[in-house]
This record gives sequence, structure tokens and C-alpha cells, in this order.
Amino acid sequence: MRIVIAGGHGKIALLLEELLAARGDGVVGLIRNPDHAADVAGTGAAPVVCDLESASLEDVAVHLDRADAVVFAAGAGPGSGTARKDTVDRAASVLLADAAERAGVHRFVQISSMGAGRPPEPGRDEVWAAYIEAKTAAEEDLRRRDLDWTILRPGRLTDDPATGRVRLEESVPRGAVTRADVARVIAALLDTPGTAGRTLELVGGDTPIEDAVRAGARS
Repeated sequence: MRIVIAGGHGKIALLLEELLAARGDGVVGLIRNPDHAADVAGTGAAPVVCDLESASLEDVAVHLDRADAVVFAAGAGPGSGTARKDTVDRAASVLLADAAERAGVHRFVQISSMGAGRPPEPGRDEVWAAYIEAKTAAEEDLRRRDLDWTILRPGRLTDDPATGRVRLEESVPRGAVTRADVARVIAALLDTPGTAGRTLELVGGDTPIEDAVRAGARS
């Protein structure tokens, strides 16, 4: 497959790029900062500079030409304010979905966040609230589209080694999950068309990833 990953220098994206490239997929990582190109190339992916906060629809669609799938792994990241939660976590996802439609790429995996889809928790700061609202709006936009989308909502992310075992369901209790396991789940989702149209929450668990993804597919 040829897979384009937006937010190609993120921690999950770098792990995913390495996994996909190692198994023989053609992988493109869209990055904002040219200084990150060497890190992306080191995974076996092809870095492409494309700032989703300023690029046009046509600019992005060109990079999706002949792709089999796209993954939205971009995020404003820690330290960013409320404005960039909207311009990256919402608007960049909308732009990527627009470009996927323009380029005729139907498979779209969106990394969202546990907590999306409901009001922000009371007592959290305004930046967190803006983040959850942006993720919720991005999900809602994607669900309205005629794409083979899957929305993945990971729990609290850690940098621990992969376990290969998770809990992946429509709703799960809050918990943590390793970024390495998130990357493995995304790779499995890309291989499982039956997960299109599903919104799945993800935390660490006891089920092997391949089994958890198969169980998450529509019959």
C-alpha cells in the first residue's frame, strides 16, 4: 500500500512509519518543519514538507495522488494555545479529508483522543477544553463524509515498550496505552477494511492486537 501520514514527525507517526516501511509499504510523512525530514527518512518513509495550517487544498491533494490510505496523526502538541488546537486538531483534519476526497483516496484513519465526543471534563483548563472540542469537531466532520473512515481514540499515551495487547472497543474505561501499541493498532486497522465506519477507544489490555482489531470490524 501507499500510505500518507499527516503529522509525520509525531511520536506515533514515526513509530507507524517504521512499521509500515519495514513490511514493504510505501510511506509518505507530511511534515511542517524541514528540519524534521531526516528523522522521517530514517524510518524508511519519504518526508514531504506540507504545512497543513497554510497549504491549499490543491497543495495537499497532490501529495495524496495514488495513495491507498491516509492517516491523520497531526496535533498542535503540548505548549500550544487554544487557537492552534483549532487550526491543527480540527482544521488540518478537515483539510486532509477534503484532499482525500479530491484525490479519490477513500481509506482514512483519524487519531483522535479519549474524551472526544462529549463535553470537556469540569475543572480542566481552557486549552484542554479547546483540544477536546477540536477533536470532537474533527470527528463530526469526518463522519459526514463518504470515506472509509475509522476514528481511533487512544487513552493516556506513554513511551513504554509495546506490549502487543490492548483493549479496543466502542467504549472502554479510561487508562493508558503505549504509543508503540497505538502505532501497531493503526497498522492493523489499515489492513482491516471492516473497521471502516467505526469509532474505537483504545487502552492497554489483554487481547492481542490482531484479535482486538478483528473484533472491532463490522460483520
